[in-house]
Amino acid sequence: QVLRETGRKSVAHVQKCAVAPSQEVMLLKCASTALNSKLISSHQDLFSPMVVKAVTQCYDAGKVDHVNELVAIKQVPGGDVRSSFMVSSGVAFLKTFSYAGFEQMPKHFANPKILLLNVELELKSEKENAEVRISNPEDYQSIVDAEWQVIYDKLDQCIDSGANIVLSKLPIGDLATQYFADRGLFCAGRVPDDDLKRVAQATNGVVQTTTNGLTESVLGTCANFEEKQVGDERFNLFTECPSHLTCTIVLRGGTEQFI
Repeated sequence: QVLRETGRKSVAHVQKCAVAPSQEVMLLKCASTALNSKLISSHQDLFSPMVVKAVTQCYDAGKVDHVNELVAIKQVPGGDVRSSFMVSSGVAFLKTFSYAGFEQMPKHFANPKILLLNVELELKSEKENAEVRISNPEDYQSIVDAEWQVIYDKLDQCIDSGANIVLSKLPIGDLATQYFADRGLFCAGRVPDDDLKRVAQATNGVVQTTTNGLTESVLGTCANFEEKQVGDERFNLFTECPSHLTCTIVLRGGTEQFI
C-alpha cells in the first residue's frame, strides 16, 4: 500500500513539473525524423520548417485533404541545395512561352489586380471554323477588318476591367502581348491549369471563360508580383496573397537526379 501511494505521488509530481512541448516544436521534430533517411538529412533546419508551415496553413484552413493541390513543388536543377526557398501565402510558377514585346512589359507590381482567363487572345482563333459567303469581292476587306476588331474588343475589355496582370490558360498571341505591353500590363499565356487554379485560390480571383462583362469583383490581388531569376529559369512570383491557403516550394540541387 505504501509503495502504491508513493508511486501515485511520484507520478503526480512529475506531471506537475512536466512542460508540454508546443505543437510546432513537435511537428518540426516529426518532419526532421522523416528527413533522416533522405539525401537532405543534413539540411533539416531548412526543409523541416518549410514542410511544417505548408501543412499547417492547409490544416488551419480546414483544407488538409487538398494539400497536394494547394502546395506546389517546383524543381530547378543547378545551384546549392541551400538556395531552395518557399513562397509562403503565394504562388510561383515557371515563366511561360512569350512573344516579341514581352521584354517591354513591367516585371514588378505592388498590389496589382489580376485577371484570370480561360480565353485565347490570338488573332488566328477568330478565323478558324468559320464559313463566309460573299457576292462582292470588295466585301472581303470588311470581313478581315471585322476579325481584327473582335480581338481588339477582347483586349480592350481586359484593359477596361482595371487589371494590371492578365493570365490565361490558353495562348496569348504576339498582337495581344504587344498591345498589353504598350499599355503597361503584364500578361502570360499557356499557364498550366493547376498553377492557374492555385493563383485563383491565393488571390481570390475567379477564372473567366469570356471577356464580356468583366467587373472588379472577379479580379484577384496580392501584395507583390515580380518576375525573378532562379538558376537558369525565370519564375513569376505572387507573394503575400490575401488567402493563406497556397504556397510553393522551389527545390534547388546540383543535378536533376539529386532533386
